[in-house]
Amino acid sequence: MDFSFTEEQQLLKDSIEKFVNNDYDFEERRKLIASELGYSEQHWQMFAELGWLGMAFSEADGGYGGSATDLMVIMQAFAKGLVIEPFLANGILAGGALAELASAEQKAQLIGPMIEGQGQLALAFAEKQGRYNIANCLSSAQANGQGYLLNGAKIAVLNGGNANQLLVLARSSGAQADSAGLSLFAVPADSAGVERVSYTTVDGFNGADIRFNNVELGADALIGSEGEALAGLEKTLDRARIAVCAEALGIMETLLIKTVEYTKTRKQFGVNLSFFQALQHRMADMFIECQQAMSMLYMAAMKMDAGADDASLAVSAAKARIGQAAKKVGQEAVQLHGGMGVTDELDVGHYFKRLTTIDALFGNADYHLQRYANAMT
Repeated sequence: MDFSFTEEQQLLKDSIEKFVNNDYDFEERRKLIASELGYSEQHWQMFAELGWLGMAFSEADGGYGGSATDLMVIMQAFAKGLVIEPFLANGILAGGALAELASAEQKAQLIGPMIEGQGQLALAFAEKQGRYNIANCLSSAQANGQGYLLNGAKIAVLNGGNANQLLVLARSSGAQADSAGLSLFAVPADSAGVERVSYTTVDGFNGADIRFNNVELGADALIGSEGEALAGLEKTLDRARIAVCAEALGIMETLLIKTVEYTKTRKQFGVNLSFFQALQHRMADMFIECQQAMSMLYMAAMKMDAGADDASLAVSAAKARIGQAAKKVGQEAVQLHGGMGVTDELDVGHYFKRLTTIDALFGNADYHLQRYANAMT
């Protein structure tokens, strides 16, 4: 089986890594996080100009790629600089939901501006009682004359504070946890009745808790068919899981390199830390974890691109295994750097925070182990 990238994917990988190495300084990243926007508008426009924002979408949807392997290449390269621009929230979550569910007209209206760097999107699907089950939805969209009346609350909406267009999952029929009856709606963020509480997450990204109080929507706000959003969103989340697994792999590889370099220069008892065999074994274990994570990720991405029947199962296997590996590699990197490993001034602690967040995104390791076990019984 051929595991090599295509020429286009290799060029994409090289261009992103060049950007990270030359233009994404760690100290500058810290300043961007503290800024009002939380990321660089200049970088975002550059992403659009270089076509990176279109790589998450097929040519039919106005993009340039669209495969899970393309997303894997992008996210793994972004990971090395802990890039905070909202590519995941826009291109993979909100954009992915539109690609799965929206009409051609809705795609042109919402995806097009985002690819051009002009629009910011956010997918609001998680609720506090859900525990990774997106079908457990209390938000409601009641038919109201020629449209809908939206009520409810969403938590941890990635890019929710910056988005000008919210894609909101709400129940248009059925009981609280029914798989049927869920619909997706496009809601302008400045609509009357929308209340947003924006914040910076522990890993430096933008999140928001959002309430919808009797928000009036027209019939054209409905994305796709009424009551049939769940399957498309599950597929979107599987692609998002591939993306964050790739980001986790890129972070783990970076932490391994940084840890090895540090132990070659830091001295204890008059010799470099890398001299001690016990520490060599620990770094060898980090390397093995990275290699196993890469194998699981590649398998899941290829199965998804091939449309395999067990693609979702492979995604859960990868998310569970990479969650375990990320914990191991992250903790080892912090410990081998000593006390400075948890300081805000050193990037190692920031990589560790992002790994910890990634494990919780879209189902943690325990959730996906159970999902895998349930599918195998």
